[in-house]
Amino acid sequence: MELNAVKTSYARWAPVYDKTFGAITNVGRRTAVDYINEQGAEKVLEVGVGTGLALPNYRSDLRVTGIDFSEDMLAKARAKAKTLDLNHVQDLRQMDARNLDFPDALFDVVAAMHIISVVPEPERVMAEMVRVCKPGGRLVITNHFARETGLLARIERLTAPFANLLGWHSDFEITTVLKQPELKVIEKKSLPPMGMMTFLVLQKSE
Repeated sequence: MELNAVKTSYARWAPVYDKTFGAITNVGRRTAVDYINEQGAEKVLEVGVGTGLALPNYRSDLRVTGIDFSEDMLAKARAKAKTLDLNHVQDLRQMDARNLDFPDALFDVVAAMHIISVVPEPERVMAEMVRVCKPGGRLVITNHFARETGLLARIERLTAPFANLLGWHSDFEITTVLKQPELKVIEKKSLPPMGMMTFLVLQKSE
C-alpha cells in the first residue's frame, strides 16, 4: 500500500477501529500477547500499535514500546495508556516501520499484529524488525494471509484491487514474511474466525 493511503485510511478508521477491525482481530491480538507474556522477555516492541488495544494485556513487568505511523491512532493509544495507568508502556512514538529509529538488537520480542499486510514495502519492514530484535529473540506476527484455494481465496483475489480503500491487502502472501535468512519458524497456526488469521512465531538466529 502507498504511504499516503495508509495515513488516510487509518485517519478514517481511527474513531471506530476498536469496535470494528479491533473486534475482529481480538483473538489474534490476545494470542500474540499471551504468547509474549509466557516468554522470558523484558523489552518488547509492538510495530503498528494502533489505538493500543493490546497494551492493557501485557505483563506489568514488561517494558513495552509501541510505534505507529498514524498520529490519529497514537493519540488514542496514549489516552488509553494514561487512563488505564499502564506503567509498563515505556513509549509510544510516531515512526515509519521501514526506518525504525532504534539501535540494532534492542528488543527481546518484536510484535506485529495485523499490520504487516497494510504497510508499504513489507519486506523492508520485516528487515527492520529483524534488525532491532536481539539474536535468539522472536518476532511474533498475527495476520491474514492469502488462501490458495476455495471460495475465500476467490473473494480475496476479487477484493485485492481495493487495498488502498480497505486499508489492507486481502491477497497478501505469507512468503513475504519468510524471506529473511536469519529467521526460522517456531510456531504457526490458524486462528478464528474461520481460520482467516494466522499466528506466526519466528526466531532470529543467535
